[in-house]
Amino acid sequence: MRTMGGVAVGAIAIALAGGARAEPDLADRFGARESVHDISIAPDGRHVVYLTPGRGRATVVAVIDLAADKTDPLNVGDDRLSPVSCGWASNVRLVCRFFGVGDYLGLRVPYTRTLGFDANGANPVYLGRRSGDGAEKINQFDARVIDWRGGDGGVVMARTFVPDTGTIGSHIGGDRTLDGLGIELVDTVTGKAQLLERPSPLTSTYFADGQGNIRMKADDLRNNGVLTGTTVYSYRLAGERDWRPFSRDTLNTRDALVPLGVDGFRNVAYASKMTDGRQAVYRVALDGTMKMELVSSSLEVDVDSVVRIGRRGRIIGATYVTDRRQVDYFDPEYKKLAAALGRALPKTPLITFVGATADEGQLLVHASSDTQPGTYFLFSKATRHLDHLLSSRSELSDVAMGVMKAVTFKAGDGTMIPAYLTLPPGSDGKNLPAIVMPHGGPDYRDEWGFDWLVQFYATAGYAVLQPQFRGSAGYGDAWFAGNAFHSWQLAIGDVADAGRWLVKEGIADPKKLAIVGWSYGGYAALQVNVVDPDLYRAVVAIAPVTDLGRTKREADGFTNRALVERQIGKGENVVLGSPARHADRFKAPVLMFHGDDDLNVGVAQSRLMDKRLREAGKASTLVVYPKLDHALDDGAARAGLLRQSDAFMKAAFAR
Repeated sequence: MRTMGGVAVGAIAIALAGGARAEPDLADRFGARESVHDISIAPDGRHVVYLTPGRGRATVVAVIDLAADKTDPLNVGDDRLSPVSCGWASNVRLVCRFFGVGDYLGLRVPYTRTLGFDANGANPVYLGRRSGDGAEKINQFDARVIDWRGGDGGVVMARTFVPDTGTIGSHIGGDRTLDGLGIELVDTVTGKAQLLERPSPLTSTYFADGQGNIRMKADDLRNNGVLTGTTVYSYRLAGERDWRPFSRDTLNTRDALVPLGVDGFRNVAYASKMTDGRQAVYRVALDGTMKMELVSSSLEVDVDSVVRIGRRGRIIGATYVTDRRQVDYFDPEYKKLAAALGRALPKTPLITFVGATADEGQLLVHASSDTQPGTYFLFSKATRHLDHLLSSRSELSDVAMGVMKAVTFKAGDGTMIPAYLTLPPGSDGKNLPAIVMPHGGPDYRDEWGFDWLVQFYATAGYAVLQPQFRGSAGYGDAWFAGNAFHSWQLAIGDVADAGRWLVKEGIADPKKLAIVGWSYGGYAALQVNVVDPDLYRAVVAIAPVTDLGRTKREADGFTNRALVERQIGKGENVVLGSPARHADRFKAPVLMFHGDDDLNVGVAQSRLMDKRLREAGKASTLVVYPKLDHALDDGAARAGLLRQSDAFMKAAFAR
């Protein structure tokens, strides 16, 4: 049995931090960034690469030599670029994608850069297409692997081509007018590329078939460069170059046949389509007949995605969330294996296959639950042996967690609203300080499983209720209700009823009821106080939308401007649905947190809310984190958020 995991990750963190620190409290432990994300195993199974926190806000690429039982951090990336994903082009060659934020024409814009390098960090090669002095626009998202192939060092990449009127730069066949997203077979050692698909300025996505062939694409229609919300999908017959129509998807129709992936071995696509008010997954023949076969559906919820395995991205199932995530396995071997692993790991029933060797003989498995942050295992099919590899949050191994339970409550109009209730460990669930925590998105939903924010508050003594208000994703077309900005009255009404239910059931002390939300959840936390100012005694809003009109203006200069305008709506809805325009209604004190590099929701939203509240004579505190984005992906910042919000709510309850 290997004994890596928390030991290896901890060794890296200490080395990078440069010494010992004071004993961490619960806020430090829960605020710490997850120890492992985006993990990948080499084709031959001898090495594993993963990303782990480094000093401060840095993220480190770490490589495990499984035979030597040794982990080494690689010296890649810098202060401007942070690794977000890594995979193996061969047994000894890595490809990693990096994320950064920069200034362009007066706007703060995100961008990615993709590099190849050896497993020890040596011999780096830029794998995007270099722009010359005469580049007509920014190369924002430069390159992404869409087929890892067998592991010979060559990968199929979607790469951005930028027209260049100058004489410097990389060009195919001397053609400097190529524009848009194209496909190239790239040698990750030399950077040399072979053009497979000429670029198109309309194409946003290509679908590879796991055999190195491009079989489908998505073209996003535009009006003067601005997205219209209509996407046209096309496909090819095997061995042909001509495109055939597959489907057309227009924003807010939600009934189109939307491709999820291609299986070239079976010559089919898997696609989502509305069936009886719920999204279901179909298998669609790519032989010219477009014959459709229903393969996964639920009477309760949407089937939201497919499950893949291995370097070829082979589709082995579809997945959806009822009270917890379920998988319909199409592959009988993996269905049987998932069941066996569930029995072997009864305390962590959420089993996910996150990686595989080229022959699928060795698998990376992640197992977790509501009270267990998760463990990565290496499973050998030949020996049926499961080795512990890495822990997601080893610093929480000795902390008692609250059990997350699926519940329902009745809204004011009689509709039963699903939710998750987490009580403090050992609590009798009566007369507690309590938090309603609406999710972000709003096109999103919470799931049963470990949540660092929920679990911190539970261990601090709060009951936490997470309502899946109308406007949440995953519950069908009627529940989506257009979206929770357009139909904010419905969504916010459900959020208010969540608090009333906690009080009615005797779970919450009515004098100790708070609301905490992030992003759209932060908007809901604020807007519910416009609707019912007497319900909540404390308000914590993290990176919140506060003015719907400002949200629309934030999209100016970006290609999704028209889509944002359509999502938000116009007229009276914008005025009535903007909490910053109704600060005079507030009675509870407000605490807000925001990163000043947030590209999802600008920090000006929180600054406006804070200003309006103060002008109205209300209690408001705003904490701004320099150089942090929407996720506040920094352990110290998150720990501070937890510590300050806990103290803020307790002080508000004592008033």
